[in-house]
Amino acid sequence: MSLLAIAEVVPPETQQAVGYPSLFLLVVLGALVPVVPTGAVVSSAAALAFHHSAPQSQLYVFAVAALAAFLGDSMLYWLGARGLRSKNGSRWLKAIRERAPQERLEQAQDKLHEHNVTVLVLSRLVPAGRIPVMLACLLAKWPLRRFARGNLPACLAWAVTYQLIGILGGSLFPEPWEGVVAAVALTVLISVTPALWRRMRARFSTG
Repeated sequence: MSLLAIAEVVPPETQQAVGYPSLFLLVVLGALVPVVPTGAVVSSAAALAFHHSAPQSQLYVFAVAALAAFLGDSMLYWLGARGLRSKNGSRWLKAIRERAPQERLEQAQDKLHEHNVTVLVLSRLVPAGRIPVMLACLLAKWPLRRFARGNLPACLAWAVTYQLIGILGGSLFPEPWEGVVAAVALTVLISVTPALWRRMRARFSTG
């Protein structure tokens, strides 16, 4: 029996009892280790909720995703700040630095200086934009409280954006698995488009 067939016979209450904690853990993990595609996770959860669950389940998906993203970001920022204060740094700070190339970091620092906390919202919505801005905040020695105040609306905007992508994917097809595939495909397309655009611009500028 396939996983999809199993999902069809599992009661919705059981699916929710398993699904919401899984969504929470995956988004927190993705915030701490930025290789987990958290946007795709949220979109997939929203697409499944569109087909299988009561209307209020979308509210639960939004709340769980936003809370998990906020807590994960806050934990990573706190760990990075500890590493910054430490004489020997930390592996968390090193991981943040490795994912923030110097050029992207300088752009983030300029935008942070110009737009203050507003840039946090944009950084959450732009693929690969979160870590450079977070590092810029760390280097600017923002306290965790100030970072959290700006990051809260960023996480809310991020959660609703990827949830809408999932709802769109779920509404396009009658079968739940098709909606999930569509949601993931849309999420991947959104995430890779900026990088492809930068490569094309760089190629044409040097050509």
